Amino acid sequence: MSAAHDEPVRYEKRGPVATVTMNRPDYRNAQNSAMTYALDRAFYRAAEDNEVKTVVLAGAGKHFSAGHDIGTPGRDAHLPFERRAGLWWDHSDKEGAESRFARESEVYLGMCRRWRELPKPVVASVQGACVAGGLMLAWVCDLIVASEDAFFADPVVRMGIPGVEYFAHPWVMPPRIAKEFLFTGDRMSARRAYEVGMVNRVVPREELADRSHELALRIAEMPRMGLALTKRAVNQAEDLQGMHTGMDSVFGLHHLAHAHNAETAPDALGGMDIRAMKKAGG
Repeated sequence: MSAAHDEPVRYEKRGPVATVTMNRPDYRNAQNSAMTYALDRAFYRAAEDNEVKTVVLAGAGKHFSAGHDIGTPGRDAHLPFERRAGLWWDHSDKEGAESRFARESEVYLGMCRRWRELPKPVVASVQGACVAGGLMLAWVCDLIVASEDAFFADPVVRMGIPGVEYFAHPWVMPPRIAKEFLFTGDRMSARRAYEVGMVNRVVPREELADRSHELALRIAEMPRMGLALTKRAVNQAEDLQGMHTGMDSVFGLHHLAHAHNAETAPDALGGMDIRAMKKAGG
């Protein structure tokens, strides 16, 4: 097997479109830190390449991403990595809330905010599972093209935690739909996601890659500066509606839940390991 197949993220450029592909298909593209930092390098590469006008974010295999890595052999949450998204200290030699808050400020909330501000349009190309941490990656993208077999879910309320760290729920869907989505933990189909405005297009599975690339190519016909300023304008409008400060407040509640679990449950995840989450439908 070549080194490229071993990389957690693949990068390919076709004309003005860079395709960034999560590459842990055997683990439903569960996101460990190695993948997170590889994604960051890929997005930065696309940002600085003058030939790239748009980016497609995809997942290898049957699923876009099943979320954060909470149980694969490549889980690396305990390891130090060079910090890119903030100034919090290294988490690996700390304990308790100090460690968890520092790490998640960097690799979850911080990285997603960093990628949301990439000054080139990003199209998420989603198939299969887009769950929990997978939602965060799709939501930082400007447009979402989903295959007919795609489904979306945020089941972490089962852990006693109020949703994933990048808490965009009330902005990517109506608040009552967001509450149902969280309260039940049920899967939302691609068609339902389209109906509530979270997804731009739903396409047959076999056409997903081509249709995502075609949309990215169409966008690439626009002037680079115009795209960058338009993206910034819409992002600023979302933030004026409270998205940035809302996320900060929910991030605090998220870590209150972790701390509560650490005191009252077997661990900070409320005892919900990967098997328990799968059994519950996540």
